[in-house]
Amino acid sequence: MKIVLLGPPGAGKGTQAEWISEKYDIPRISTGDMLRDHVARQTELGNLANQYMNDGKLVPDDVVIQMMRERLEEEDCRNGFLLDGYPRTLHQAQALDEAETLDLVLYLDVGDGEIVRRMSGRRVCSSCGAIYHLVNDPPRAEGICGKCGSTLKIREDDEESTVRKRLEVFRLQTTPLISFYSSKDILRKADSGGSIEDTTSNIRAVLEDSATSSVL
Repeated sequence: MKIVLLGPPGAGKGTQAEWISEKYDIPRISTGDMLRDHVARQTELGNLANQYMNDGKLVPDDVVIQMMRERLEEEDCRNGFLLDGYPRTLHQAQALDEAETLDLVLYLDVGDGEIVRRMSGRRVCSSCGAIYHLVNDPPRAEGICGKCGSTLKIREDDEESTVRKRLEVFRLQTTPLISFYSSKDILRKADSGGSIEDTTSNIRAVLEDSATSSVL
């Protein structure tokens, strides 16, 4: 299957992408990993992208699109792929549409309130980097890492005000993509507001339905 995975920050894309990749034996491809690989190998595109990243700028669509085209031509993508974090813009989506015929665009649907609860509840050890959650996985002693005894802190990205701003940006960016893929009738939503297990079950139902429909 050729799948695009969309969803807001904190929706659980990473966890679910690993499950989908393993279940269907297809590579999970993320824009971030792809960029880092090109930069590490010092390819022409990687060096170009690195110039923008070093200046704190977004890598232009055309550079990312070319990287993705090259990646999707590799042998491990012959039987399908899972794109995580791509496309991010309508231009990227249109370029992907010209190069590939997607089977499914899967959107992990979860409310903003739940996203804020998940992300603002995270705490990170300032020393060893261990991650806790005030509700789902609290430390034994409040504010103290159970592994090394150092102080736990909230990352700036997890502050509620920052999370809400990130969600606002995500909604603005994603609205054109949802319209684009809805018009092609390949967008499907899976409820991601519950537990990891519930989300996986919801995704499984969507994938199985999509696979059955494609066979028919």
